[in-house]
Amino acid sequence: MPIRKILVVDDSKTELVFLSDLLQKNGFAVKTAENADDAMRRLEEEHPDLILMDVVMPGQNGFQLTRAIARDPKYAAIPIILCTSKNQETDRVWGMRQGARDYIVKPVNAADLMSKISALN
Repeated sequence: MPIRKILVVDDSKTELVFLSDLLQKNGFAVKTAENADDAMRRLEEEHPDLILMDVVMPGQNGFQLTRAIARDPKYAAIPIILCTSKNQETDRVWGMRQGARDYIVKPVNAADLMSKISALN
């Protein structure tokens, strides 16, 4: 199934605007969430084709939320790309073990992100 709808989860308004703008310019429909609770509400409203997930957020972090989504049969088929400033290899490995399909480090390179999204199609 081609990726058309993307949920961006990030507590930074700057990142939400940047990623939303970038994705919309590339033809994607974008919804945003600023924390885990907001993200779960959005998931219940409409299943996205992809989730871009920040890691460092107040409350439940992106690793925890990724694990919860990946283990929930209703949402397990939705691919998650972690999009974070955490650039250590151990962070990447841990994120993938939580259920993420890919990992990209901020600041986001637009071409890299589009390539990772295309690889999931």
